[in-house]
Amino acid sequence: MIFKDKTVIITGGSEGVGAATARLFADAGANLMLVARGKKNLEAIAAELRDKTRVEIFAMDVSDSEACADLFKKAHFEYGRVDILVNNAGFHKRGDVETVDANDLGKMIDVNLKAPIMLSRLALPYLREAGGGAIINVGSLAGRTPLPGSAGYAASKAGLRSFTYALAVELAGSGIKLAVVSPGPIDTGFIMADIDATSDLTFSQPLSTAQDVAQAILDLCGNNVREQSMPWVSGVLTLLMSLFPGLAQRVRPVLERKGARVKARIKAARKRRESDSPDH
Repeated sequence: MIFKDKTVIITGGSEGVGAATARLFADAGANLMLVARGKKNLEAIAAELRDKTRVEIFAMDVSDSEACADLFKKAHFEYGRVDILVNNAGFHKRGDVETVDANDLGKMIDVNLKAPIMLSRLALPYLREAGGGAIINVGSLAGRTPLPGSAGYAASKAGLRSFTYALAVELAGSGIKLAVVSPGPIDTGFIMADIDATSDLTFSQPLSTAQDVAQAILDLCGNNVREQSMPWVSGVLTLLMSLFPGLAQRVRPVLERKGARVKARIKAARKRRESDSPDH
């Protein structure tokens, strides 16, 4: 797909995968509408990219249905069209279900599942008006296999994956591409800022970078792939674990031990960097 002068809406667009995706689309000449809760971070990434392309920002809570509708009105007003929606905004409160506040469990569903469903529905008239386009959902390998300490998050991402496949069937032949990228652990603050609460199992899989995921998002806009698991070996592993629960039970302890070692190395390296910093 040629992105020049296309309009791309990216939720969670101020940092991490969202910011990396914005940079790649900007390099490709797309017009950007960046969405996040915090206006300050949005202004920073917009200032960075305005030398390359047109950038507008919209500070909002993606679980607010009225704000979602206003987002598309603003994008259409500013650019005259909407071509691509990237549902990237996410929320994760780690811990066993019994220990996580019920409101936080609900928020995971609101942000990770309800919001992308609402935004996708609202996007469709604009995408049809533009003659087609793409909706790319940022899922997770957690949505493909059970992840301890992340039941609510895994449920939201499993639902998002299912929604993507179902909506793709509904829109067959419309020229609107539906796809989901399902990464494992990503080397961003989403995990690294909460490393102690993140399960050892998570760190048993290779880390992707925000740039890796961003490139997959761009690729999914124009290829025939419905789901991109990252890395591919982890996608195969999660598929096998979902198909053969007995295998999962046997493999999980091995993976958890491996993940614990990786986590310990990451924390040790971080501690060394902090001790070497001039501020210490």
